Amino acid sequence: MRLIADENISWRLIKLIPHWSILPSNEIKCERRLTDFMIWEYAKANNYTVLTFDEDFSELQNLLSYPPKIIWLRTGNVSTSEIASLLLKYEKRIEAFLTDDESGIYEIHG
Repeated sequence: MRLIADENISWRLIKLIPHWSILPSNEIKCERRLTDFMIWEYAKANNYTVLTFDEDFSELQNLLSYPPKIIWLRTGNVSTSEIASLLLKYEKRIEAFLTDDESGIYEIHG
């Protein structure tokens, strides 16, 4: 599972789910502030799934299709440990989503 976490998701998530491959978007080398489109393009070029709270990625997918796939956290303001718990709770469903060629977005409500 290769995920790129949008900038509004704490890098501390990596420590809470160490068996997942999560790249914080702030580790993408860029000369200026990253935009959602730049994260999208990086994820597409490097075979990552975008992990985000941001509706903008859903809109990008509506315009550009997929890849990349999106895991959209629709939880409101929750702690990093709560995010980790939700992701682990839905781990099997997320794995199934990532192998499903018919789906481009997986929404997690909390």
